[in-house]
Amino acid sequence: MPGMNGRQRVLAFLQGQPVDRLPLMPVVIMFCADQIGIKYGQYVKDYRVLAEAQMRTAEKFDFDIVSVMSDPAREAFDCGAHVEFYDDQPAAIVESDALLADKSKLAHLQIPDPLGGGRMHSAVMALELMKSQVGQEKVLMGWVEGPCAEGADLRGINTLMLDFFDDPAFVRDLFDFIIEMELRYAQAQIEAGADLIGIGDAAASLVGPKIYEEFVWPYEKRLVDGLHALGTRVRLHICGNTSRILDGMGRLGCEIVDLDYLASIADARRAMGADQILLGNLNPVATLRDSSPPAITAALAECHRQAGARFIVGAGCEVVRDTPLENVQAMIDYARACHGQTVHENPLL
Repeated sequence: MPGMNGRQRVLAFLQGQPVDRLPLMPVVIMFCADQIGIKYGQYVKDYRVLAEAQMRTAEKFDFDIVSVMSDPAREAFDCGAHVEFYDDQPAAIVESDALLADKSKLAHLQIPDPLGGGRMHSAVMALELMKSQVGQEKVLMGWVEGPCAEGADLRGINTLMLDFFDDPAFVRDLFDFIIEMELRYAQAQIEAGADLIGIGDAAASLVGPKIYEEFVWPYEKRLVDGLHALGTRVRLHICGNTSRILDGMGRLGCEIVDLDYLASIADARRAMGADQILLGNLNPVATLRDSSPPAITAALAECHRQAGARFIVGAGCEVVRDTPLENVQAMIDYARACHGQTVHENPLL
């Protein structure tokens, strides 16, 4: 156990084995580009830049993970969606020109080849590059969009919300298409070396528990089960206030569930049971960026207390790009001071 590297630490922790310290797995994206002094547009477009930024940032801050996260538009772009690219901001889907504004187009939409030279292929190549350089030291995380998030990307988020009521059969057909696409994409990432696949389904936090259980949860479950059948591990990330769907999120069977700061870790623990690994949930702005290292240490200790031993250090969502480095260091120091057990054993407190 002493002297574990990040990959060893995370894989052991997921299996319930002893670890030398708590895993440290924050979502870092724009923050990474800034660490190597490049415009974010380059990070989005060039897989070599993305890989370099992830690897150098993980090394600098002793993070246990590198990932291919960049923006939500990879799959949608390869499907033919209208995507805007910017010099120093994430790529964004143009909702006013949604690919499936005309629902009839779904019947003729082809699932793109994840190795066909598009943006999905670029992410796969980033994983291959990171695997060759840090694959023995860091956990490699691939990424797919969840059914609700990708449905919103292809159809338009406001229109999709109406579709739940106006045309539920179309929603199910759309989600069927998405699950098949995401599993193909995930398989390519796993074959490239991903140890873990993250699912981003932010739009799921915008629906109520009834729609979540009827429409979204069954497809998230199919995606999670499909990923497990491919032999990988799953991290669920739903941005926003998920307080009303915590029970369903726990029933998906993901190895890791991220919690944004709007949802209570204590409520999640009660809803999901003692064995579910929880990650989060510092407010990325008010706490992690705008407070002080002692305040961050105290906030993490409270997260840890609520979560218990099955806890991974991270923020509620992405680490904001202008977060002071000493505040990021406070997260690192907390993880290093804990030995994968309980908050009371942390010598920082």
